[in-house]
Amino acid sequence: MTRTVGILGLPMDLGAGRRGTDMGPSALRLARIGPVLRKLGHGVVDLGNIGVHAAEAGAAGGPGSSDARYLSEITRACRAAADELRNLEPGVFPLVLGGDHSVAMATVAAAFTGPAACSAVVWIDAHADLNTPASSPSGNVHGMPLAELLGLADLGLSGLWGGGPLLSPRQLVYVGLRELDPFEREQIRTLGIRAYTMNDIDRLGIAAVFGEITDWLSGHPRWHVSLDADALDPLLAPGVGTPVSGGLTYREAHLLLELLSDSGRVGSADLVEVNPILDNRNSTAELMVGLAASLLGKKIL
Repeated sequence: MTRTVGILGLPMDLGAGRRGTDMGPSALRLARIGPVLRKLGHGVVDLGNIGVHAAEAGAAGGPGSSDARYLSEITRACRAAADELRNLEPGVFPLVLGGDHSVAMATVAAAFTGPAACSAVVWIDAHADLNTPASSPSGNVHGMPLAELLGLADLGLSGLWGGGPLLSPRQLVYVGLRELDPFEREQIRTLGIRAYTMNDIDRLGIAAVFGEITDWLSGHPRWHVSLDADALDPLLAPGVGTPVSGGLTYREAHLLLELLSDSGRVGSADLVEVNPILDNRNSTAELMVGLAASLLGKKIL
């Protein structure tokens, strides 16, 4: 199925512990994400980038609290991105190029309250991103977006979706987890969030995992997919700030994205945490573009 894809860059690294993900949108464009999607028959509208004040340029409010660093500027940028995405015409597929994973507070907010009409999230990541300012060992907001979306944190972004929790635990599925903080591990168990670790993928296989995801989210016809580059094994994707050995293989990742495409349920997506400073000849960005193509219908035959 061909469609119009609206590409929006959110060049932010303020939520991360290492600089460089603000160049992720440029790296993904350099890897020809627009032409690759056009070759599949999609119309592509590049909406440019949301403006973000860099730390060196005096990000609005400065670092602020050490419990949630640069929260003021992250909030402003996420609000601007959510507004832009909600103004897309119905039928346009929103594809956001991050930026660190704090951008997902904007992408999920827009996916749930805008024309994409999503009501579930498939979070493909080595990390749970479920810390709160009180539990975070670093104060980096890219480790907190799901806590805010689930109503566990109090970062002040819930106004993006009208207040309160946007997500319930039943609307979230993790794929590829392999590095969790103790607080996150306890929250996943307590809340009953469906989570597939790399151990589960090793034992079951990615096709069986996807079958279980489909059953679990059967009541939700439209899904948002959030793809963190560090879900992939760092031997394949070195350009990430928080690499963890033993991630998704090339074929596991492509099969997962192909199955998501075949489901017909994906209504929006984001690609995050590509860090060109740490990459090898833009290989991580090129791999992420290939995965985006699989998500949007590229097939072998």
